[in-house]
Amino acid sequence: MFTIEHDFDATVITLIDDGTDTRIPLQEDLIIEAFEDCIVLRQVDGITDQPVVITLSLGQIKDLAAALDLPEGCYRIEPNAK
Repeated sequence: MFTIEHDFDATVITLIDDGTDTRIPLQEDLIIEAFEDCIVLRQVDGITDQPVVITLSLGQIKDLAAALDLPEGCYRIEPNAK
């Protein structure tokens, strides 16, 4: 399950672990904030009860999207030369 909200400066997506597989323990909600220049992931650590924040550049997001469809290896995405 997830929610989508459009704030003034970001789109906020919250992924909610609704426990569809009862053999796997539930994880904390994951909040994804998409800004003009970066993506921020926020989740509370279930052990320490402290928030964990990861910030990805748009270049890292593009690499991540490409990596999801590639086999194991090392890659570099080259910008389009014009």
